[in-house]
Amino acid sequence: MLSSEPTLAVFASGRGSNFEALVLAARRGEFPGRIVALLSDQPGSPAVERARTLGIEAVCPPCGPFRTRLEDEGSWIEALRARGVEAVLLAGFMRRLHQPLLDAFRDRILNLHPSLLPAFPGLDAIRRAWEHGVRVTGCTVHLVDDQLDHGPILAQSVVDVHDEDTLETLEARIHEVEHRLYPRAVRRFCTEPWRREGRRLVFPGAREGAARG
Repeated sequence: MLSSEPTLAVFASGRGSNFEALVLAARRGEFPGRIVALLSDQPGSPAVERARTLGIEAVCPPCGPFRTRLEDEGSWIEALRARGVEAVLLAGFMRRLHQPLLDAFRDRILNLHPSLLPAFPGLDAIRRAWEHGVRVTGCTVHLVDDQLDHGPILAQSVVDVHDEDTLETLEARIHEVEHRLYPRAVRRFCTEPWRREGRRLVFPGAREGAARG
């Protein structure tokens, strides 16, 4: 169980818009605790620049030669522990996590994915959903496990796909919903007791659908 005011870190690789949304939500008191660091595998990314603008420490531990995973997660774990981090929020982090990090922060790593999982896991989820012709899509916050976009689902929001949509307009609407859903999901994760029942996360005593956007 997290503390009443947990210390959090965000992992991001790209633009960092969800990172910024989380920082601003925390500062507005929308969920407890504080975000103390951004960890990024891309030192020149817009996310790192956003962190500096927001006054959040940006840390870029070594990644190694691989494009989709970290060669050695030890330095990432050390960076988190040195800052007293209790939980990690992935926000557009483009590398898979493996057992060292997953064991160090078991059931304390969340990810935001831009589809209604289990549909369209992996890269380019919005484009793939749009090209597939779905009538609804959305976004999902889930616990991270050792499979791709697979862990138990914490919260989801639905986004309708309009006939007049382009890929760009659909992406923009999904990102707007992400910025609202992720802070609400973090709040619930940090403040409400939960248990696993198979693949489901159950919040005893909560109204059904309370985590939906």
